[in-house]
Amino acid sequence: MSTMNEIDNPGVIARPPRLFLAALGMGLVLDYFKPVPWLPNTVQYPVGLMLIAGGVALLALAFRRFRNAGTNVPTYLPAKAVVTDGPYRLSRNPIYLGLVLIFLGLAVAIDSVWLLALLVPLLVIMHYGVIRREERYLEAKFGEPYLAYKNKVRRWF
Repeated sequence: MSTMNEIDNPGVIARPPRLFLAALGMGLVLDYFKPVPWLPNTVQYPVGLMLIAGGVALLALAFRRFRNAGTNVPTYLPAKAVVTDGPYRLSRNPIYLGLVLIFLGLAVAIDSVWLLALLVPLLVIMHYGVIRREERYLEAKFGEPYLAYKNKVRRWF
């Protein structure tokens, strides 16, 4: 029989990509039934694609840093190291920032006000259900090295 203290992961409410996909799905359904266009085609596609490309690039850099440090990316697996270089010098959450950029890029490219509106509750869920739990976990697991990093680098950017 295992207790919560024996589980070596942050205990987030859901895997972050699934939260983003759920919000994306809800936004697409709302957009299908009640589209609210707001951008001209000349803006939506280039800006949307730039945001998506930036998000994908940020994800790739962040994943590479995790891989080089020998730690896990999925939140259900234990953290093995505190990563503080690469994009982690500027943000404690570049993976989530990359997901936000992709989500915003899709909202712009699809021209969906619904996706933009759903980003706000999604970020609240990410803050309380994922990020704060991860921070508590990393503080307990790594102690002073993580606290020093946390005091030096912003959560988002």
